[in-house]
Amino acid sequence: MSHPAPDPRFGPLRTHGRFDYSPITQRPDFCWPNGQRLAVYLGFNLEDFAFGEGLGASLGPASPHPDVLNHSWREYGNRVGAWRCLELFDQLAMPAGVILNTALYELSAPLVDAFVQRGDEMIAHGHTNSVRQGSLAEADERALIEHCRDTMTRRHALAPRGWLSPWISESHVTPDLLAEAGFQYTLNWCHDDQPVRLRTRGGGTLWSVPYPQELNDIPMVIARQMDAKDFAQMIVDQFDEMLEQSQRQPLVMGIALHPYIVGQPYRLRHLRRALRHVMDHHREIWVTTPGAIVSAMEDMAR
Repeated sequence: MSHPAPDPRFGPLRTHGRFDYSPITQRPDFCWPNGQRLAVYLGFNLEDFAFGEGLGASLGPASPHPDVLNHSWREYGNRVGAWRCLELFDQLAMPAGVILNTALYELSAPLVDAFVQRGDEMIAHGHTNSVRQGSLAEADERALIEHCRDTMTRRHALAPRGWLSPWISESHVTPDLLAEAGFQYTLNWCHDDQPVRLRTRGGGTLWSVPYPQELNDIPMVIARQMDAKDFAQMIVDQFDEMLEQSQRQPLVMGIALHPYIVGQPYRLRHLRRALRHVMDHHREIWVTTPGAIVSAMEDMAR
């Protein structure tokens, strides 16, 4: 009996080819350092925005440039909000993965230095969040990635290991360019609760460390207009559920924060409650940074 020819309209869909499908329930088991099952990290975004041009999150309706209302609201984060968050992280003895625009080295250097002095991990985040990375030509994107790598290496005598694209905007070759520039991981993908090794065109290794797009104050507080107390409860609920789930599989929980949002005093009070809840369980979890998570994965792969 002959079979009809496949209908080309219903063939396989285009894929990225970076990784294969893998159910989280069917993977090798392991523990994080010291036997913990849940790794928790803060992804703390320090960002700078050009005045009178480019992109930026908005508190109120966007106005024609110069958009003083929205620009000055974002500026509050670097002048005030980030310092209040730093005080909170110190009070809780909580490390941070600092996701950094290199423009801040010239405009807000004392803020960057304060997090460096804490021993926090510095993660590359482009030069400014006024520009989307994914729309750049390949040569321009390579130049951006190498600029951030070289600038951060000069500033800290240590090359950054991780990358988060401004606005999580990728081209089709972003992972390839990152691996070729020596980066070890990206935070751009939010497809899993465990680190995943991505394929690159040169065969180099690039890890994807889970970075949240829901447990993230921009989409929740700004896009969905969630109240601060509800966002804080979301952190608590995510943590409690993932702590239970981690009894079955080791997991990574990231918390994505921006100081011009959570650094507002009334939101900071609710964030404090949520992070205290997390740290009340510090003996049951691994409070860490994305780079340390990648180091643990590489140690287990040896």
